[in-house]
Amino acid sequence: MTSVGGAEMVDWNLAVATATRLVRPGPEISREEARAVVAELRRHAKASEEHVRSFTRMIPEGHEPEDTPVLVVDRAGWIRANVAGFRELLRPLLGKMQDRRGSGPGGAVLGAVGGKVTGVELGMLLSFLASRVLGQYETFAPASRELPASANGGGRLLLVAPNIVHVERELDVEPHDFRLWVALHEETHRTQFTGVPWLRDHLQGEIQSFLDETDVDPTTVLERLREAAQSFSGGSRPEGERGEDGDDGGRSLVEIVQTPAQREILGRLTAVMSLLEGHADFVMDGVGPDVVASVAEIREKFQQRRARGASRLDLALRKLLGLDAKLRQYRDGEKFVRAVVDEVGMDGFNRVWTSPNTLPTKAEIAAPADWVARVHRRTDS
Repeated sequence: MTSVGGAEMVDWNLAVATATRLVRPGPEISREEARAVVAELRRHAKASEEHVRSFTRMIPEGHEPEDTPVLVVDRAGWIRANVAGFRELLRPLLGKMQDRRGSGPGGAVLGAVGGKVTGVELGMLLSFLASRVLGQYETFAPASRELPASANGGGRLLLVAPNIVHVERELDVEPHDFRLWVALHEETHRTQFTGVPWLRDHLQGEIQSFLDETDVDPTTVLERLREAAQSFSGGSRPEGERGEDGDDGGRSLVEIVQTPAQREILGRLTAVMSLLEGHADFVMDGVGPDVVASVAEIREKFQQRRARGASRLDLALRKLLGLDAKLRQYRDGEKFVRAVVDEVGMDGFNRVWTSPNTLPTKAEIAAPADWVARVHRRTDS
């Protein structure tokens, strides 16, 4: 990335160092048990491939999609992987901001100082998330010797072993069943991207369009960030402005740093992410009864955990970072998938993967019958 005076907009190394220093330690576990957990997660990831492919019928028989690695990582490994992904995805936007900053007085100094400040802030964010993520399919993952990815520039599945152990203990569920249950969810995401070749490029294009619309004036960005902070420190929204479900308890950063064009793009991205997350939950529940003996108990306890959240600070951070929206995506997307499959069967639902034009809109996620009418009427008439 082009830098001013040798300083990048984000000090990525400082972000990694900050996050790994601040992240909470994982559960107490012996070295032997840790090795056993890692080995079991790898076995479950491999077994999940056949389970998910058989249930979803997304990959034609005899067709072998692009191979993507499965990595069992600790919290520090998850942090390093995500910093690499952020760096790759945000490169064009940060380049624009770098140019804008460099053209002003004192740009080199601002670049050096601002890069370190942003690095620390990103590190703090990642330290919060690193102890919560159970698994992740990294769609835009640059390969490295430490963290390999697929040959064509992206794709790897991460399973975060200490977090999985922590949650299975917290929920008091059967560990082997829980580990397979998590692997089924994450393997569904891998199948979505390896079985639908255009999906990665489509998502990347939408995200880049969103970033291209970002106002790179640092003053404007700071004003919007202050608005976010004020919403959590007693400030109120403009009169008459309320959030989803009538909530006016503060908007997330994603909601605030938006232009009208970004809102339109974000609506499309929200619909796609709701589809992907809901589909993974649907598949996990569909496969579960046949291969996970205690799936009903796990699902009930995990849903309670999602709904309950944690401390007041944790809930505030979820809202600020937009993580509460991700919880709605699981719920709304799963309802959409279930309703469509009930109406037209799995093969009928799989028409959703035909092209970007057959993806559901945000409105159709809430009204599955509208998607069925649009897509099936178009192809069947």
